[in-house]
Amino acid sequence: MAATDDFGILAHPVETIDQSKGGAVERIACLVELRHIRTLVVGLPVRLDGSEGSSAAKVRAFTEQLRLRLPALPLIFVDETLTTSSAAAKLRAAGRNARQQKAIIDQAAAVEILNLWMEESSDCG
Repeated sequence: MAATDDFGILAHPVETIDQSKGGAVERIACLVELRHIRTLVVGLPVRLDGSEGSSAAKVRAFTEQLRLRLPALPLIFVDETLTTSSAAAKLRAAGRNARQQKAIIDQAAAVEILNLWMEESSDCG
């Protein structure tokens, strides 16, 4: 998970939430409340040809649980294609090796996804 600063200018990592361990929806709801989050931006794993596969279906099913728990919160999907690769390249450039990256790669990818959405949003405004 990533979030912006109070001004909505800079994205930064928050934490990795392991959905397989259970409680992910409640943890996200807690962070939404604590951080006064106004929009949820969710990475959607789209294939390189633009189609959606089983991974995208799993993300959409999970976000339906989020919609039920946080019905008033806008939820936006962003194509997350290559965000993990981009995040890994940036971590390597910052001097992190592959072993060091494992713990934070999901957070770094979340930052990439949030940055993509912020760029898209600013292009429209």
